[in-house]
Amino acid sequence: MKAFNHPSRRTFVRAVLAGALAAAMPLAAQAADFRGKTIDFVIPFPVAGGSDVWARFYAPYMTKYLPGNPTVVVKNVPGGGSTRGANEFAARARPDGLTLLGTSGSTQFPYLLGDTRVRYEYKDWKVVLASPTGGVVFVNANLGVKSAADIAALRKAKLIYGSEGATSLSLVPMLAFRQLDLPVQYVFGMKARGGARLAFERGESNIDYQTSSAYLASVVPMVKAGRAVPLFSWGVLDEAGKLARDPTFPDLPHVGEVVAQAGAKQSGLEWNTLVAFITAGFAAQKFVVLPKGTPKDIVDTYAAAFRRMQSDPDLIARKDKVLGLYPQATGKAAETLYRVATEVSPASKFWVREHLSQNYGVKFE
Repeated sequence: MKAFNHPSRRTFVRAVLAGALAAAMPLAAQAADFRGKTIDFVIPFPVAGGSDVWARFYAPYMTKYLPGNPTVVVKNVPGGGSTRGANEFAARARPDGLTLLGTSGSTQFPYLLGDTRVRYEYKDWKVVLASPTGGVVFVNANLGVKSAADIAALRKAKLIYGSEGATSLSLVPMLAFRQLDLPVQYVFGMKARGGARLAFERGESNIDYQTSSAYLASVVPMVKAGRAVPLFSWGVLDEAGKLARDPTFPDLPHVGEVVAQAGAKQSGLEWNTLVAFITAGFAAQKFVVLPKGTPKDIVDTYAAAFRRMQSDPDLIARKDKVLGLYPQATGKAAETLYRVATEVSPASKFWVREHLSQNYGVKFE
């Protein structure tokens, strides 16, 4: 499988890493006006997780830049690893611009894999913002390791990981831990990544990962207090489609470096599958979408608002500390990311489905 020879992936790398945020997109004819309106920004995850932090970061800027300065309310609808909220949005959201959905890799993965809970179709929705992100794997300091250089010692430890579900974003660490031959016990049923982080804080698990926004807000304090030890990041893609260090965490090795250090091959179907899901789950992770049938003037109005807010001095001053050093994409760049996040090779899809079915009892359609 040639995971990085697909044209959309090459376009994605050029668009995002070169910072092509569609700045040349012409201003939309803003026929839509939301004066006096309230907009529901549906987040299919609990409060305090990475997606919730992301949504609440953007909500006030949406109020500022949308015509009429509407009230924007973040509405958390957790359940089913994000499928509940996404299903409700697909079934009930009216195409009037008053309901948005914020998706994540945990919404993309069940869709990609044919999870029986999925009742939504990404091709029906209109994307107006794409937010790449990263993630960091960390362990409890009580395990005695100091860095990724001590990975071998973890193979003798009893590792427990809290997962929201095998087809969620936790699929990426599951595949990575397999590559590293780590004996991890998975406890499923966590309430998204925020719930898993709380389990880690309570000592119920001792290995975890969080997306960049949640890591920066909630894990860095644990690292500074000596309670958690960061091991590696998922990395980002360079212009050749290869994994490179995450600019938000430049001192941490990316997963490819750690796999190489462990003596495993960075080739073959399993490795390519891991990188493909890192791409779909992180390099093209969060999206703001409008429902099926939304008129073009409303879509264009939202796209223009998200584009303009990227130049807001206050947003620029706050973004890196809250979301990390990742370019936020609008226009054509967002559409490219959207395609990358909602496609994976048939070979990788088949392998993952077989792996999860045989080892974790996951049922697919």
